[in-house]
Order: sequence, then C-alpha cells, then structure tokens
Amino acid sequence: MREKTLRICEKGHRYYKSTDCNTCPKCEQENKPVEGFLARLSSPARNALIHEGITTLEQLAQHTEKEILKLHGIGPASMPTMRAALEEKGLSFK
Repeated sequence: MREKTLRICEKGHRYYKSTDCNTCPKCEQENKPVEGFLARLSSPARNALIHEGITTLEQLAQHTEKEILKLHGIGPASMPTMRAALEEKGLSFK
C-alpha cells in the first residue's frame, strides 16, 4: 500500500490520499446533490455519469446496462440503485 500524501485542493482544503486520484473529498461532499438519483450514488459512480453527460433518468434510460458498466467509476453495486430509480419513473435501461 502506498503512503498517504498531503494534498491541497484549489479551494484550500487539506486532505491525505494514497492514490493518484486528485479529487478532493471535501469538495466532493460540498458538490453532492441532495436530491435526485445522482444523490443516491457513490461519488465515483456519480462522477462517471456526469462526465458522460448523463444527469437525468431519461438520459440514463437511453443506455444499456452494459454501456453504463463500462464507465470508469461504475461497478455492479451501483446498478440496483440506478435500476430502482429508473423503475420509480416508469423507465428502464435500453
């Protein structure tokens, strides 16, 4: 395991990480949505969808589960949450 190093984000938050990921956990918490399906997902999964321009359930429904699982940050554990959110709106994966 790599040693954790001190990092400071552009907002001045100080945090330690052992990976190459430059995401500030404090900024991530501040940016987390409080409602909607994205609020139910982990930061990596949420960021993967946002990076692909998927911010609504209607946009999510335009993709297959296989396509979504290929995104970096999305794992099998995220799928039940997304399926449930889609079903609540009468939608499903393509």
